[in-house]
Amino acid sequence: MVNIIEVQNALKNIKSFVHKTPLIYSNSFSKLTGAEVYLKAENLQKTGSFKVRGAFNKMINISDGKVIAASMGNHAQGVAFAANCLGIDAKVVMPVTVAIVKEEATRGYGAEVVLYGESFKDALNYALSQKDYIFIHAFDDDEVIAGQGTIGIEVMEDVKDIDFILVPVGGGGLISGISVAVKAISPNTKVIGVQTESATSAYVSFREKKISERPPLPTLADGIAVGRVGDRAFEIMNRYVDDIIFVGEDPIAMAILLFLERKKLVVEGAGAVPLAALMENKERFRGKRIALVLSGGNIDFTLIDRIIHKGLATSGRMGVFEVTVDDIPGSLHALTGVIASHRGNILNVVHDRLAVDLSLGETRVVFTIETRGREHLKEIVADLDAKGFCVKEWK
Repeated sequence: MVNIIEVQNALKNIKSFVHKTPLIYSNSFSKLTGAEVYLKAENLQKTGSFKVRGAFNKMINISDGKVIAASMGNHAQGVAFAANCLGIDAKVVMPVTVAIVKEEATRGYGAEVVLYGESFKDALNYALSQKDYIFIHAFDDDEVIAGQGTIGIEVMEDVKDIDFILVPVGGGGLISGISVAVKAISPNTKVIGVQTESATSAYVSFREKKISERPPLPTLADGIAVGRVGDRAFEIMNRYVDDIIFVGEDPIAMAILLFLERKKLVVEGAGAVPLAALMENKERFRGKRIALVLSGGNIDFTLIDRIIHKGLATSGRMGVFEVTVDDIPGSLHALTGVIASHRGNILNVVHDRLAVDLSLGETRVVFTIETRGREHLKEIVADLDAKGFCVKEWK
């Protein structure tokens, strides 16, 4: 099992190759949650993810041979970047479902990329079958785990008396490494893992005290969409991790939006789950000093627009509703007048006169509006109802 000495040695090994990322105090998130919130910004790490830490620690002593890795994206970039810096040939196997931005970034760092299978498990099995290569596991390797654990040392160096550290969990390499470091330095600090409800192997395994495979579903947190927690990681988690919780897709989208809006930080879904968990469990963490590990920032920018809209809708700051009115002059004006009187901002209006459930002479008007929040949206809808309009909100 990995110990604190190995993590400390890993920090010596990699410190000239990686950033010591900032631990940022967030006044806005502290006010939102009632906790004292710090952000360990591994999204600002080289390659945009913590994965370079474990990759460098594993590969720094390889003097001869070629390496191969399987990855959903961030480990791929970490291995490719480390191999390029260390002069090692690297091949990376990725599932065909991988985000294009991560595939292209991996190629850009100089690795050969092979797309194979529909899932991480498929890519992993293919990579393991390539016997002419030294395999670099994404999370279930002692040297990789020790490398990721260097984050824990940095957090505890920068801020004393952390009550909780919230860490994304996929295969478990990150949280197991961090927990080894944190518990050695500050035994009273609670290490809490966070999974998406779309990929819960670590969550279920932790509670059942045995490894349970759970095939992941599509999720915004694709970086932690792993179907089986690692054996080595699970052993460490059972010893050092205090709890694992999970969050849904809507809170993840909202967290990504909050990072963009409040902190001007680009954080991918996997990196946003700690904030999502904090927002969903405010009472548990109120008044506590919290460190959130933002594990990466390699988000597919084709998703950003959808995530922003989903986050705005989840928070009630963007609402969609339909109203059926008589198709006569002045009807639309009456509707928009009510919305304007409450200072709602109309983003889009769609008329539908052809729906089969409409009578002749009726039209259905669908509004997309921007509001200050859920209460503001309720206020507008309530006023429309009071004025005799039949409003149906879209959920």
